[in-house]
Parts: sequence; C-alpha cells; structure tokens
Amino acid sequence: KKSFTMAEQTEEERGHQIVVEGIKSIYRSIVRPIEAATKFEHFHSNMLTDSEFDAAPMVLLVGPYSVGKTSFIKYILGRDFPGQRVGPEPTTDRFMSIMYGENDKIVPGNALTVAPGSPFGGLKFFGNNFLTRFEGSIVNAPVLEKLTLIDTPGVLSGAKQKLNRNYDFDQIVKWFAERVDLIILLFDPYKLDISDELSSVIHILKGNEDKIRVVLNKADAITVQQLMRVYGALMWSLGKVFETPEVVRVYIGSFWEKPPVNPETSGLLLAEMEDLLNDLRFLPGQSAVRK
Repeated sequence: KKSFTMAEQTEEERGHQIVVEGIKSIYRSIVRPIEAATKFEHFHSNMLTDSEFDAAPMVLLVGPYSVGKTSFIKYILGRDFPGQRVGPEPTTDRFMSIMYGENDKIVPGNALTVAPGSPFGGLKFFGNNFLTRFEGSIVNAPVLEKLTLIDTPGVLSGAKQKLNRNYDFDQIVKWFAERVDLIILLFDPYKLDISDELSSVIHILKGNEDKIRVVLNKADAITVQQLMRVYGALMWSLGKVFETPEVVRVYIGSFWEKPPVNPETSGLLLAEMEDLLNDLRFLPGQSAVRK
C-alpha cells in the first residue's frame, strides 16, 4: 500500500497562517470581551482559546460500530497507534484524539483538557463521566503534524443502549462538530440502516453540512450489482435525514491495510479513495480559510 502523505506547505498557506494570527489578535482584543460581557457561552458556544486557533486541522469520524473508523485511522497513519481497538463487535468505547508527538503514549482525558496549548479545554465542562471516556493517543507519525484525528464510539441502535451512556453523547459530538474541519460519516454495505441515535447525531451536525463527507467503506466485499443497490439504498436513507436540497457526496472505498480484493470494482474504489485523500491533503489550507 502506498503510504498517505500530506501536501507540502505552499506560499499561499504561509500567507493564511499570517491572516489567522491577525484574526486571533482581533478576536482576543475585540470579540472575546463582547462574548464575556454578554455571557455568550451560556446560550451558544464556549469562547475560543488561542490553542484552538493554533491547533492542527481536526477530522471527526462518526458512524455505527464496526464500520471501520479505527481501521480508517490506521490506513491514514500507515501504522498501529496506542489504544486502538478493532473488532466486529462494538470495540471503541471512548472518544480518542490521535495527535502528533515524539513518543507513542496514551494521555488520559483529564490531563488532556488541562494541558497547556490543548484545544480540548472546553471539554472539561462535560464532567468526569465523559473525561473517563476520553483519551489522547500520541503517535510519532508525520501525517499528524498537520492533522489531528478524532475517533468516536460506534453509534448504537436501541433506546436502552442510548440511555446507558452516562454522558451526553449528542452534545459532545456537537462540540467537536463546531470545531473540527472535516466530519467523515462512515457506513458499510451491511450497516445501512440509520438508527435513532445516528439520526439524532446527524441532526446535531446541522449547520456543518459543508464539512461532512460520507464514506461507504468495505465496498470491495460486494459485487458490482450489489454495490449499485447498496449505493442507492444508502442515498435513499441519507435523503431522509439530511434536510438539504443538495445530494450528499458519497465516497466509495475500502480503507484498511490491504488493497481492494474485488477486481471488478477495484479501479472505481481506488479513484474514489484518492478523491477523499485529496480532501484531507489540502485540509490545512482550507482550515485557515474557515477560521
């Protein structure tokens, strides 16, 4: 497998960084005092910190359990990472931030939210129940110098499972959605049904539709005819929960360490995967524009 690499920094992106520094200064001296005076964080969102402006672009991965979110991260990194859990059952039971560092290690959520320069300080307001389900995976992978990946617990189906979460899953996803630069919503050909909790999460993402990329993962496991039917069924399901007139772009691929195994669809899958990877490569420049 050809390893994934980020695009080299261009002169335009260096210009973007200068602009972001200017925006940060304006926010700190003019906008932030207004937010503090009007108690803005009580009815909309927390005030931004310098570390949130300076943080690498973030990508949030959301989807049902066992659709390949953690395998997608391994594909991007080209290696394993501390704390990964992969399996056919619901394995990732916590939010995990995969970030760059010289030495591989796990950082508990409590420490991550109070660390100097951490963009996750606002998460401490969600309480200890959540912080015990949040951790940072520090990985020495060059890709992470320009990108931070956020893995999430698989979205479950059934009201009982939703009630058993002892933290507000929807509000935490909303906090991340407002701050990340890209949201990847993953499905696989065998999990096309959109559960009540997943539908609730998609509604929470409202207002961030421009950041969302839908991925039909593990698509090499089915034939061309099945893929056509699965693609149509997924588009129909998404049309019922995305209340927008535009059709959502769905990327088809197989994001794990092995190349697509079905020769009938491998050419299509590789082209689609490259399109999504290009979105990731140019995310730093787009992140500066968004800020």
